[in-house]
Amino acid sequence: MLKQIEGSLGVAEAIALCRPEVVCAYPISPQTHIVENLGAMVKKGTLTDCEFINVESEFAAMSVAIGGSVAGGRAYTATASQGLLYMAEAVYNASGLGLPIVMTVASRAIGAPINIWNDHSDSLSQRDCGWIQLFAEDNQEAVDLHIQAFKIAEEVSLPVMVCMDGFVLTHAFERMDIPTQEQVDAFLPPYDPRQSLDPENPVSIGAMVGPEAFTEVRYLAHAHHLQSLQVIDRVSKEFEEIIGRKSGGLIDLYRAEDAEVMVIALGSTIGTIKDVIDEMREDGKKVGLLGIKAYRPFPQQEVFAALEKVKTAVVIDRALQVGIGGVVTDDIIRSTRGLDKLNICGRPIYKRSLHKVFDAALRNELPELSFLDLEEKVVNDQLRHEQEERHIGPTAEAIVRAVADHHKGEV
Repeated sequence: MLKQIEGSLGVAEAIALCRPEVVCAYPISPQTHIVENLGAMVKKGTLTDCEFINVESEFAAMSVAIGGSVAGGRAYTATASQGLLYMAEAVYNASGLGLPIVMTVASRAIGAPINIWNDHSDSLSQRDCGWIQLFAEDNQEAVDLHIQAFKIAEEVSLPVMVCMDGFVLTHAFERMDIPTQEQVDAFLPPYDPRQSLDPENPVSIGAMVGPEAFTEVRYLAHAHHLQSLQVIDRVSKEFEEIIGRKSGGLIDLYRAEDAEVMVIALGSTIGTIKDVIDEMREDGKKVGLLGIKAYRPFPQQEVFAALEKVKTAVVIDRALQVGIGGVVTDDIIRSTRGLDKLNICGRPIYKRSLHKVFDAALRNELPELSFLDLEEKVVNDQLRHEQEERHIGPTAEAIVRAVADHHKGEV
């Protein structure tokens, strides 16, 4: 249904169509109108079977979302700027536990000085937290990405941030095509949690993991992100088949076939860049666009292929790493030069292990990304188990048991 409405209301309507069971609300501009509208829907009874919970802080909002998700509910919240930083500890917990929470980040600058206007310093500050991050170009895509986000999150058992530019999108009135409930129900199945708390079958969720298994847990988080690249792309195609329009995916190429200069960007500035490219093309200037839709996981192969033949790349960064430069620029460099080699996660570093790694490097046999002393059989068994059985339970606890069994009997 076509509606001329505020971006925040469009997102709220999209969330409601996904039938959330827990919505946690703490207001901070510019996301406030989203949760306000969801609260109004719950109060009026147009959004049913949903617990709308006003909390006392952003940290509490994510904590309640974690509790709701672990209890088996489809959970949603929203935040921005300092609010995202305030909930950071719980943000990491949500991804570490593999909980498919969906959260809107209405991207806004981080102070000081106080600045409520748009940049990407809040969302990109959490780029390493383990959440999938999707960026909307316009309000129509913001609507569509939220619906896709629930399906992606629940399929790969990872939380998803949908990042939309604060005020530029959240407070802009645009024409949006809001899907029907029947369309969303056909696209998004009922929530079927991979792990939940059940008194009849008690399990430990979020217990301590020591150095003997922490690397394997982090490796699996990375592996799940790599798996989600295919899921994000496929879910976008499924959305197009059912809803009838292309939206989301990994990247968006615009007038890129013969581009000599490729502009790289994410978020609402893509629309402005497209207009400028059209104007420059009229003057015979070969400029194209690589729009990044999925920032985490980062679509390295697609980015490399898009940039392989261009003369120059220009990255439009909206977040600054003070002292060195743009955030997205680093990801582009890494995608084109293959800089990653070794990762060490929460584990003692032994000389024998380093000898092994350095010898492999001398032979030019070191993979692009290596995890020090990784128990490959343990993680491969877990990944295979996840493919074979839908209900796998808490990953970390499964890895602790698997590592213990693997080393049983060793001196």
